[in-house]
Amino acid sequence: MMLVIPSPEVGLDRYTPRRTARSRGRTLPYELSMDKLHIHGPCRLDGTIRASGAKNAALPCLAATLLTDEPVALSRVPPVRDLATMRRLLAHLGVESEDRHDGATVFRAASPGSLDEAPYELVKTMRASCLVLGPLTARRGHARVSLPGGCAIGVRPIDQHLAGLEALGATVRLEHGYVETRAKRLRGTRFRFSVPTVGGTENLLMAAVLATGTTVLENCAREPEIVDLARLLSAMGARISGAGSSTIEIEGVDRLGAAEHPVIADRIEAGTYLIGAAMTQGDVTVDGSDPADLAPLLEALVEIGAQVDSLPRGAGDAPDGRIRVRAGERLGARDMTTAPHPGFPTDLQAQYQALMTQAEGISHVRETVFENRFQHVPELVRMGARIRTRGSVARIRGKARLSDATVMATDLRASACLVLAGLVAEGTTIVDRIYHLDRGYERMELKLQALGARVERVG
Repeated sequence: MMLVIPSPEVGLDRYTPRRTARSRGRTLPYELSMDKLHIHGPCRLDGTIRASGAKNAALPCLAATLLTDEPVALSRVPPVRDLATMRRLLAHLGVESEDRHDGATVFRAASPGSLDEAPYELVKTMRASCLVLGPLTARRGHARVSLPGGCAIGVRPIDQHLAGLEALGATVRLEHGYVETRAKRLRGTRFRFSVPTVGGTENLLMAAVLATGTTVLENCAREPEIVDLARLLSAMGARISGAGSSTIEIEGVDRLGAAEHPVIADRIEAGTYLIGAAMTQGDVTVDGSDPADLAPLLEALVEIGAQVDSLPRGAGDAPDGRIRVRAGERLGARDMTTAPHPGFPTDLQAQYQALMTQAEGISHVRETVFENRFQHVPELVRMGARIRTRGSVARIRGKARLSDATVMATDLRASACLVLAGLVAEGTTIVDRIYHLDRGYERMELKLQALGARVERVG
């Protein structure tokens, strides 16, 4: 039987910024606020912004701090809601965190005798909380983690996480909405994922670094965020080869130590603003983003008629990479199919649909990763988009004249899609339920304002 993570209805209580244990300096972002974005369109995006750190890379890096009792300093951790939730979870598990004056956050886990339960109250809004399963089982020998929540974009099974932990020698029990694992010490094994899974690859990678012997993981996910996690673990003393390929080999060690690690740039955030440049006939440069991580999107932008210039990481005066997108009035429609990395990211599918509403012709967007990720379509249609869906395929007829409306975000990337649509719509578009947006974008309205957009957050 496949174990799936439920998607509970997210509450609408307002969040007051708070700090984690020993956290100083920066306040944490809004969580479940009633804020809305008011977008006054149409507008043209023009200028330069810097990419934030990647939420999807920072989350497993934070979980990895459970693997050692020595300090781990992470820089470029974005102040978004999911990271605030993970910091509160880690504080509950005995991990102290402190924001340094240079922008890094130092995490230090207590002794293995600390709490090893992640209760529902802390994890109900974030699926990534299951990433503590592997580290807790590996270092403390026991974990009890509530099945988490998150965006309602479809079924996300964690059966492969659990099968992998069992292959490493853990006993796994499911009861009362919790996963409980136990192991005196994990042992190396060979495990093949039935399908590539990012979270599963990250969980087993963290579990295997403290197992005895050698672990070989096959059919792994290949996303850049997994490579970034492997870099952190290696800096802590792990022995890992093959991260970024379909086969990863881990030679277990007895303990891990201190490390300093910069989180990679958020390729989805960068891609969102670059799509916005193309949609608004703009000229946007994103500093600090490696074009190699966004190759499928950049190729698509060139194909539809946008101009793309980029510098890879380490080239010229761009140590972290740079991407510039410019577009004129005419964009051509192009089909797109999502796929695991190195394919077109599912997390940019909704934004790409918004882009296709402004392209001339008919395009088809096929979603192959999640079965329920077209919830933004009815809201786009209310704004004037001409989109029809059938199963996993959306048919978009452009170029559509969008008009203002009050629209409701249903998930993180749908929120970004509706914001992009508001940039080209006539009048004032109101995007409601932006607590979804705050889960993964660092104060989007401020970056859009820096690019010339007329957008404001209204409480």
